[in-house]
Amino acid sequence: MIPNAVESSAIARLGWLDALRGWAALTVALHHASYVYVPDVQKWMAEHFDPGRYGVLVFFLVSGYIVPASLERRGSVRGFWIGRFFRIYPMLALCCLAAVLPFLFGVLGLRAGLERYDPVTAVLAHLTMLQDLLAVPNAINVLWTLTYEMAFYLLIVALFVVGGHRRSAPVASGFALAALLVGGLIPSTLLSRTAGVGPLVIAITLGLVIAISAAVSDRPGLRVFGGVLGGLLALALVAANSRVYAWEGLTYPAIMFTGTAFYRAEHRQIGRRAAALAIAVVLTGVIAAGTVHAGTAAQARQNQLTWTLPIVLAFVTFFGAWLLRRRGFPRWALTLGAASYSVYLLHPILLMVDTQFIGATGHQNELGLAAFVAVLVTASWACHRWIELPAQRLGRHLTRRLLRPAAPPPTTPPTDSASHALTP
Repeated sequence: MIPNAVESSAIARLGWLDALRGWAALTVALHHASYVYVPDVQKWMAEHFDPGRYGVLVFFLVSGYIVPASLERRGSVRGFWIGRFFRIYPMLALCCLAAVLPFLFGVLGLRAGLERYDPVTAVLAHLTMLQDLLAVPNAINVLWTLTYEMAFYLLIVALFVVGGHRRSAPVASGFALAALLVGGLIPSTLLSRTAGVGPLVIAITLGLVIAISAAVSDRPGLRVFGGVLGGLLALALVAANSRVYAWEGLTYPAIMFTGTAFYRAEHRQIGRRAAALAIAVVLTGVIAAGTVHAGTAAQARQNQLTWTLPIVLAFVTFFGAWLLRRRGFPRWALTLGAASYSVYLLHPILLMVDTQFIGATGHQNELGLAAFVAVLVTASWACHRWIELPAQRLGRHLTRRLLRPAAPPPTTPPTDSASHALTP
């Protein structure tokens, strides 16, 4: 199907976002691959810069910028969740299966000793996509970021159903200030250590089923109840059950909502001064939180590089790409961006194969790194074309068939923005 002029214009405006996604995914993949193929480089980076954190934060800014806009364009919580499911779960399920296959065949144990956990608990936790906030180890190391994405989805739905979705700037500032002021007071995994991992997983799973089922209802009262319940569950987990320290967990939604505030200022839904103030508060708050709560003076000094530098560079990268948004990007960059979700999920699987079955030893091997990147990009392109895209088409088809007319959103954002959501 040939896009019309309006669709072509929207696709062109997405170029900078696609380029960012591809860049971020490749950065994270190269960071993890450096442990295997260029350990000398990795050792130097460990003391000066964390490219993995930088890439993830770029992803979070992109998600914050575009995902709430996707929800508001649809004007339907039901359509939003259908779209998210078919955008995320097919590729996620495939990669999780690939990660556990060696264990199922008795060849290798599961990552992080996951086999020590009750199988029902582990499966339920991963089905909610909140496993990292439920004290259940991730089947694939990079899945922790999807946990915060899921929490973000629940939070933006909660704001949407109560008509508070344009308050992105104060919400972003609130999370950053909470990270600084109270984030050091809340122990990690507090809820799971109090209630037990299994009971908490079951309670959150049931709560999510109730929350999402109610949020997609045609009845306004139920929709509000479900949306708010989901947001409260996400807020409780981020604040009181992060695997990392609470101050760090709270910074991630702060950064995502900063991306949302940037979008709203660009489209004149909020004032630019309000957005600029929120960006300043978030940057100051999250950097200060990492410094204040780092521990010893030596840790604080090290944190200036491994925590502060990735944050600052992620914001600079995002803003720089935005400034170039009207320029064309190379086709390879757009293709890599389109396949970035597959790049992100597949690269740990390929590294597992390299280290456990092919025999990559952790010595300097630049040629091996180049071969790894070539295989990763090719496999990701194939997965995007034959798994992701068909799943997304199926999701759109089901949305058209199942989605009943919903009440319009409290406010309607401009229609000149791109028409699909992004997930790292």
